[in-house]
Amino acid sequence: MLWVYVPRGTSLDRIAVTSDADVPDSAVWFDLVNPAHEEDKIVERKVSAAVPTREEMQEIEVTSRLYVENGARYMTATLMCQSDTDTPKTTPVTFIISGHRLITVRYDEPRPFMIVGNKLARICSPTVTGESVLMDLLDAVIDRAADILERIGSEVDQISHDIFEPEVGRADRTRSYNEILKAIGKKGDLASKVRESLVSIGRLLLYLANEADSMRWAKESRAQLRGMQRDVHSLSDHAFYLSNKIQFLLDAMLGVVTIEQNNVIKIFSVAAVALMPPTLIASIYGMNFKHMPELDWSLGYPIAIALMLLASALPYFFFKWKKWL
Repeated sequence: MLWVYVPRGTSLDRIAVTSDADVPDSAVWFDLVNPAHEEDKIVERKVSAAVPTREEMQEIEVTSRLYVENGARYMTATLMCQSDTDTPKTTPVTFIISGHRLITVRYDEPRPFMIVGNKLARICSPTVTGESVLMDLLDAVIDRAADILERIGSEVDQISHDIFEPEVGRADRTRSYNEILKAIGKKGDLASKVRESLVSIGRLLLYLANEADSMRWAKESRAQLRGMQRDVHSLSDHAFYLSNKIQFLLDAMLGVVTIEQNNVIKIFSVAAVALMPPTLIASIYGMNFKHMPELDWSLGYPIAIALMLLASALPYFFFKWKKWL
């Protein structure tokens, strides 16, 4: 699908395009969403810039993501998608600046695009250009990453509380531990995807800062770029901190599970040790020897029972005294 955004006073109109005749000359933003080959050709004829294919957008080399071709600047970044669902993912998005027009190529629906589209539909600068739309998009992407990290932080704090201050009984702990391990895995995966996105955005911003002179950007735009670079740097540090905290919680969770398993094994070990003396007594008096004086005692049976009970109790109280139980 091809959408174009056309200035109308202090807002941008979003128009669906199906042919060359439908493209207004005043369009400042071309948004290609899952584009067909014909839609790529429409944009290429209108802005005189080649549209990269999906395979080209997935290249990870910096030179394949940030480059200049025929006067157009190509910048591909990795953005978050579906971060509010159980299956978050990342998707490559290409930003192309050509003749003060912005072309975006994407194959998913990152939320910043919807946010910026709705914002510009309400109000925008009368002198809006592709560069200003790009800055709005990048700012929204950074804000979205910050929101995701804030949510991860609060959920990780709750996981920490569940591990170190559990409120469930022993019977429910196994189920609770399984849920906690799954939650830790999901938060770790989400945090790693946010870090990947921030690294990609940081490279894009650095490239833009280096190209600002040749693009003759105003001081305000350059200052905004520097501010976004600082934000990305601080968010990357925070994402690194969260990743370390998640790793710590994973190690702690595994340690707690190990302690629980050791407690179970300890119970079986104590039971085995406590039952060894009674078993020995019962084995002795279960022998079928002809001459065993105790077999003729009238009190032999109760004395044997008492010895077995005493032999069981002594190891138990010894372990309690040693605080091994």
